[in-house]
Parts: sequence; structure tokens; C-alpha cells
Amino acid sequence: MEYRLGDIAQLVHGELTGDENYTVRHVLTDSRSLLYPASTLFFAITGERNDGHDYIDELYRQGVRSFVVEKRPSTLPEVSAFSGGYILVPDVLYALQLLAACHRRRFLAPVIGITGSNGKTVVKEWLYQTLHKDKNIVRSPKSYNSQTGVPLSVLLLDEKHDLAIFEAGISRPGEMKRLQPMILPDIGIFTHLGEAHQENFASVKEKAMEKLQLFRRCRTVIYCGDHAEAADILEQNADFKAVSLFSWAMHVPSADVRVVPLDDKGRYRIEQAEKKFELAIPFSDRASIENALHVTALMLFMEYPPETIAGSIARLTPVAMRLDLKKGIRNCTLINDTYNSDIGSLSIALDLLARQHQHPVKTVILSDILQSGKAQEELYREIAGLLAGKKIDRLIGIGTEISAHAALFSCEKRFFNTTEELLNCPDSDIRFAGEAILVKGSRKFAFERIVRLLEDKVNKTVMEIDLSAVIHNYNYFKSLLRPGVKMAVMVKAFAYGNGSAEIAGLLQHHRADCLAVAFADEGKELRENGITLPIMVMNPEESAIETLIRYRLEPEIYHFRLLEQFIQTLSEHVIYDYPVHIKLDTGMHRLGFLAHELAGLTDILRRQSHVCVKSVFSHLAGSDDPALDYFVREQVDAFRTMSRQLEEGIGYAFLRHILNSAGIERFPEAQFDMVRLGIGLHGFSAVDSSKVRPVASLHSVIIQVKDIPAGESVGYNRKFIARTPTRIGIVPVGYADGLHRMLGNGTGIFAVNGKRTPTVGNISMDMCAIDLTDTDAVEGDTVTVFGNDAPLSELACRMQTIPYEVLTRIAPRVKRIYFQE
Repeated sequence: MEYRLGDIAQLVHGELTGDENYTVRHVLTDSRSLLYPASTLFFAITGERNDGHDYIDELYRQGVRSFVVEKRPSTLPEVSAFSGGYILVPDVLYALQLLAACHRRRFLAPVIGITGSNGKTVVKEWLYQTLHKDKNIVRSPKSYNSQTGVPLSVLLLDEKHDLAIFEAGISRPGEMKRLQPMILPDIGIFTHLGEAHQENFASVKEKAMEKLQLFRRCRTVIYCGDHAEAADILEQNADFKAVSLFSWAMHVPSADVRVVPLDDKGRYRIEQAEKKFELAIPFSDRASIENALHVTALMLFMEYPPETIAGSIARLTPVAMRLDLKKGIRNCTLINDTYNSDIGSLSIALDLLARQHQHPVKTVILSDILQSGKAQEELYREIAGLLAGKKIDRLIGIGTEISAHAALFSCEKRFFNTTEELLNCPDSDIRFAGEAILVKGSRKFAFERIVRLLEDKVNKTVMEIDLSAVIHNYNYFKSLLRPGVKMAVMVKAFAYGNGSAEIAGLLQHHRADCLAVAFADEGKELRENGITLPIMVMNPEESAIETLIRYRLEPEIYHFRLLEQFIQTLSEHVIYDYPVHIKLDTGMHRLGFLAHELAGLTDILRRQSHVCVKSVFSHLAGSDDPALDYFVREQVDAFRTMSRQLEEGIGYAFLRHILNSAGIERFPEAQFDMVRLGIGLHGFSAVDSSKVRPVASLHSVIIQVKDIPAGESVGYNRKFIARTPTRIGIVPVGYADGLHRMLGNGTGIFAVNGKRTPTVGNISMDMCAIDLTDTDAVEGDTVTVFGNDAPLSELACRMQTIPYEVLTRIAPRVKRIYFQE
């Protein structure tokens, strides 16, 4: 897209203040997704949790010069001082939708609009798979089908496209009225009418009518004639008299396209007028069959040859985040349907589960069904009937609502209030083996974690990082700060082993004030991974000065030689006011300027203009140890005196900070202007461990079980000799993965199925052995090196070290898996 601000103001009926000829090519609604500042128009949408107007200043600093607003920006410079401007409108979201509707009318390429309760994204993606070879297609990204997603999708349309495919989703009456003018489809596809969001509608018919408003001005609507509710409205309602209807059906003889099942292996005969051909659908569940037949009907309507249609359908591939099958642990088959949860989609998923004939046992893991619009008793009685009808052997219910209706289910059953409770349940208590498992839950239950637990992992040793726990801990420590106190977050040493780029990206998304690393190369890596936050480098070397400057990294200055060399290099580059952070030594006696050096430091800083002191800080030696509280207070007093002397000497103010994670909790009076959060982010508290959540857990699996006779040895150097017959398990994790060799010979204790299992023999480079004699563990069972059943703090104690070292020892070759609730 390309528009002048003046033209946009007219299109959205807004009042422009600024340059009417300023050109924009991109629109933005989420300030965190900025890519092209100079050519971006930011729509400051006011939502339930965020007000886009709060981010205008930040975007202006990043180079954005055009805005659509509901109130005049009071903090921006006068528009005469910069190119661009702002457009004042009564409703920013409606202005975005008006712009999209006007943009849609500029192009003549046919538009396919898709709506329905389920299947929109799959049909859209499968249409793309089948049509993209001979058409230049623009389509909704991901599931962009909301009041904001639709306009963002439509604005991607331009003159090079010869087909557009957009999906539209609604959750309450009146919403489709705003989406229809933006999509304005030539061809409509109605996928399926289910019970999602039913609570916002008086009846199923009302919801169907609302969805079908998308097609009021369509030339043609494609739908399944077997779905009576939608079919009756399309065929009998006056709103659609001028619309050409094109139906397919298995049970309605008058449908335009007749579908005749030939067997239970996905073969169908397709009949349309004189055309008759066979179709092989490479999926067996009812949802995929319906979606594939919608695509078939569309291709027939567009007059594709039968052989092209048959070939395209045969090559369809699954769409990510939808119903899919994968190999599970212990010879299970896993059906992952964690995308949504309603009665209609549950019935479809159960069809697929029932077809897994290789497994005699069928298990369903099911969450509360949200937004059904039904009374709870009626809803769960219906679900119980579905499970009974599909002959489900076992139900694991998660959520307070399904748990409250446990008596309605006649199969073997177990209930938990939260996903966390299930994940923490010992494997011996709920064991999965040789069965087909359907995992189906609403998004809020984060069933992706269950899928990760149950799927067969190629990489046997993984470290799981709970990003929700990271943010929980971040918010906990922020809650301890006085208003206005900033927080720098330490992401050095690969973010304490948890992945610097991933953790830094998360912190940037949540608008942390700044980050800190140990070395310039760590900061460089963050910049190369898209991190734009200020980055402090705590241990800069003179050889890295050019890297610091090139990647806009802010060095800690801790001695005169580094300061003078940095100033000299900045002078050569003709750079002024470069931010630096002065380190004061108040008793730790590692890096930093001592009190008697302040006069010389002040003199150098006052005589130059190439560096600007952004902050002054020091490091506490024992903030987590009550026995050293006296020394902490001495350090704080020294820091207060020294920093004041420096401020008076250079003649301007700067940020001051001395507290680390333990200090934030234990010495609130010493917060000054900023604090530094380190190990606390990863789930360690010096005061109350219940306030934080563990972030990392290290898991592997048993790859072989052996019975060792008495007198036989295990491992290098025969350090373990079995005194009695011993059953051991071999685990593919060793010192090359970060497991310290001192954890061998019983020092290390891991967890298997909730039971503690000591190590046996020496730790090898790539594996170790554990004692399974008193367990029923088998090959394929999970071994927790540290996590819920094997606390990291205990493991660190056994290693005679601290959790920092354990985390930072975990090797890069160990796969990190990140999840967020």
C-alpha cells in the first residue's frame, strides 16, 4: 500500500495536522512490531488492557512520524518541527477499518471470503496450497480474522495479486457488519456452524445469520448442503436472493456437487453435472474431510479440470496448530488438538481418535469447554454422551467445571483443576503406554505443555524454559520497586543458561528498561537477534571498543586506562555524549574506582564531551546473607557518599544502582534510581521461594535398562561394584551436556516417575547410569535431572556450588524448549 496522509485523512473522515503529502506504506497497531519507522502509520487503538496513545512517544523516538489518534498528542514536537503528522478521529479502530474498506475497493482481483465456526484457517491455507502455483495470492496471515486482523490482512492486497483469500471471525452480534465492507468477497465459503461463542447469541440461528452477513453482496457462496441451519438461511432468506449458491453434500441429492463415499479409506466419487471423478483425501477425520471438500467445490466452481483437483487434494498437507497426529511416548499415538475446544470440534476430533485401530485403548485429555452458551449440566452431559458413544476408555479432565461434573462420565476417569496439577502428577500415577491419546483443550489451559510431555522426542535430553515463569518473576520483582525506579535485567552467560536471545526478546516484548551482559560479544549477538533495548556491558575489554560502538553497547567503565582509551576512540569517530556506566568499588574489591580515585575520575570526565555518564553503580558482596547485613549497609553508605561526590564533581545527575536480586527483596531503602535483576528472574528468592516460580528444568529419558548381577561393575574405572543384584537405567546425559562429574557414584539424585534415583558409577561424557532397583521404570520413561521432583537448589548443594553455576554449565547442545501459558 502507498498513501499520502492527506488522502488517508479524507478516507477516514479525520482531521490532519501535518504534511498532507507525507507518504506511508505500512500500518502498525502493535508498537512492538515496528519494522519501517519512516514509512509507518501507527493507529493508536485503545483496547481493554492497552492504550496505543501510551506508545506514541516511544515510536516517535524510533522514527515513526505519522499517527492516527483519538486525542491530540501533547508530548510530540510541533508538527512544523518534523515531517509527517497526525490524524485526529473519533474511533481509531473504525478509522483503520474504513481505510481497509477503501483500499479493498481499489482492486479488481477476485476475493474469497471465508467464515464459519471452525475450519477457516485450514480451508484458507489449503486453498493456497492448491491454487498458488498459477495465481499470485494474498491471504490472511495466520488466523488474522478479528476486528483488527481483517483490516491488517486486507491492506496487504496490491495490484500484483490476482486472488485474495481472507477469513472473518466473530464472537458477538454486530461484528460482521464491520468486517464485510473490508473483505467484500466475490466468492464466499461457509465452512461449518459450531457452538463456539454461542453464549453471546440468543440462538444458533442468530449466530448463523450474523456470520452469513459476510456474503450479502457476494456473487457466489459455497457451502455444505448437509448443514441444514446455514443452508436454510442461504436458500430461503431474502438477503441472499441475488447471490448465486453453489452447494456440495453427501446427503442432499439436489446439491450442485454430490459426494459419494466409496470406502473408509478416504476415497470419494465426485459428481457435478456431467463431471464424475474419484477423489482421494489424505485425511481420515471428519473436519479435514469437510475442509478438503470445500476446497474441491471451490476448484470445481473455478472450472479446474478433475485431474488437477484430484492431484491437488491428494497432496494436501496438515496445517500447523490444528488437529494433527504424532508419535507419542511408549508406543502411543498422540492427537494434538490444542487450538480450540467446543462440542462440534470435539466430536470431529473423537472421530479421528476412533479411527486409530492400532490401539485398543482410547484416552481423551480434555479441558473445560469455554463459551459454549449452554448450562453446565447440559453441556457436560452431552460431552459424556459423546465419549460413551465413541467408546472412550479413559478421560482425564482438566478444569474446575469439568471436574465438578465428574459423576456424569462412566469411563475410567481422573480430574485436575489445572494443567499444572497434571504435569506435576507422578508418571506412575497416570501412565500412558500403547494407547491413542486425544489432547484437546482451550488455549488458556496451555495444553501444548502436555503435548510436549507426551510426544516422542528425537533429542532425548532437553531443558524446558517456562517463559510464563520468567514474566511472573519479572513482575514480582518489579512490584517491590517504588514508582519511577527502573530495572536492568541481567542476560549474561546465555541468560544464565536459559537462552539469551529468547529471554531478551521476551523482556523486550514486556518493555524492560534495559539489559546487561558480561562481554561485548554477548551484546553483539543480542543486537543481531533484533534486540533494541539499551544494553550495558559489564566487563568490556579494550579490544572490544569498536564492537561496543558499532553495536550501540553501553560499557561499564571501571578503570582509567579503559576510560581514556574509550574517549580516544570516540574522538576518532567524532562521537559525543556516548552513554557509559561508572563502576565504584565500595568493598567488593573486584572492578571499580576506589574512593581516593574519584578526584582524578571527575577531572577526566569534566574535561571531555565524548562520554556522558548514564549511571553510576556498585556491587554488593553479600546481600543474600543476613550475617553480612552490616557490611551491605556499609557498602550502601559508601556508595551514597561516593556517587554524590561524583555527581557534584561532573555537574549533572545520573542513575544510581547497587541492588541485585537479593538486595531488591531485602534492602528496599537502597533502591536509588535503578536495580539489577539477575538470578531472581530465573526463580530464586532470598526471602520467600513461594513468591517466584522455577523457570528451567532439565529432562532426559531412559534409553536402556539392565540387570547387573552382584559383583559386576558399572562405568569407567569400576567405581561402582554391585553388592546385590541391581537394576540400572542408562540416561543420555553426561558431562559434555553440563552434568558435573562429581555427581556420579550416588552424589547426584534424579527423579523418575516421582521416585528418587541415585547415580551409579562415574558420569561419562555423553551418558550416566541411575539405580532403578526400587522402581518400576522402563525404557522411555522421563528422567528429571532438575525440576519439580528434583529441585535445582538441592542439586547445586550436592555439587557444593550455587544454582548460577548449574544453569550456566548446561551445554548449548542440549535442546531448549520454550513454552508459555
